[in-house]
Amino acid sequence: MARISLENVSKTYPDGHRAVHSLNLAVDDGEFIVLVGPSGCGKSTALRMVAGLEDISEGQILVGGAVANEVSPRDRNIAMVFQSYALYPHLTVAENIGFGLKVRGATKATIAEKVKAAAQTLELSEYLGRKPAQLSGGQRQRVAMGRAIVRDPKVFLFDEPLSNLDAKLRVQMRTEIKELHQRLLTTSIYVTHDQIEAMTMADKIVVMRDGMVEQIGDPLSLYDRPNNTFVAGFIGSPAMNLVPGTVRLNGGGGRVEFDGGATLPVPLGARAADGQPVLYGIRPEHCLLADAAGLPAEVVVVEPTGADTQLYCRFNRQEITSLIRDRVTCRAGDRISLKPDLARAHLFDSTSGARLVA
Repeated sequence: MARISLENVSKTYPDGHRAVHSLNLAVDDGEFIVLVGPSGCGKSTALRMVAGLEDISEGQILVGGAVANEVSPRDRNIAMVFQSYALYPHLTVAENIGFGLKVRGATKATIAEKVKAAAQTLELSEYLGRKPAQLSGGQRQRVAMGRAIVRDPKVFLFDEPLSNLDAKLRVQMRTEIKELHQRLLTTSIYVTHDQIEAMTMADKIVVMRDGMVEQIGDPLSLYDRPNNTFVAGFIGSPAMNLVPGTVRLNGGGGRVEFDGGATLPVPLGARAADGQPVLYGIRPEHCLLADAAGLPAEVVVVEPTGADTQLYCRFNRQEITSLIRDRVTCRAGDRISLKPDLARAHLFDSTSGARLVA
């Protein structure tokens, strides 16, 4: 295991495109970090620089306290699991898992021992004689992970490893990867665009946009206290509602006024200036049905899932989503009132997008 440090790391391509901007990140020994963000935000480029597959333009990367900028990928003792599995179709599962050891000159006995142990860990023992074409997508991903495990690396890197799997397999595999990490306690960096994967797997999440870090923190901190509207909209599913309004203090605690005259109290813990344009942030699960004194909305679509009901509503020509932890009698076309949980609502500056706090 090893601590990973990225210090002012940047990547600029010959055409002038800057994929990563002055990235600073510390991954503690044994920690599971997830880089998350939309396509093109620089998360995979950052991962490839840690692996040594991309040269860095500025800054330095330290692995176990030693600068690794000029260290070749094979000498960094880092194992990478790719989205595409990258298995050799003509080799058996056992041969694929042990291939890296064979290339490094390990003895047959050592290879056999490590392959057997990895197969038991990943529940692949009965498939060791099969070829990749005879395996399911989840089994192929386990083989790719087994190939990484047998190397006893200091660091595991995962580059969107579940993207090619169906929804059910993704849920199963993310649980297996997390359980594997809890057993091995190897420092791990995981890249995904799926915020559900990030929330459920990470010790710490790094939210990236346009090559820069927007916020770093544990999953619940990012969910409860997003720094800005980008993080607020990216973390959480369904996404947070962001409703434009204007703060009216009127000498009291203050309210936010919306087009059409509807108002809501300023969220607890938030502060803004009188007349300041803001975005009122309400997560769907904190957007509650109310008798009155809320936002007058029209129900557009009702989606019952059994355990809860998702309402897609329209307020001031904007869609607002409400997630009710129960069954409701609403139908499309109904007029309802939606009210936030003030202790869990947020206020953001409409220009900068920054969260406004007292």
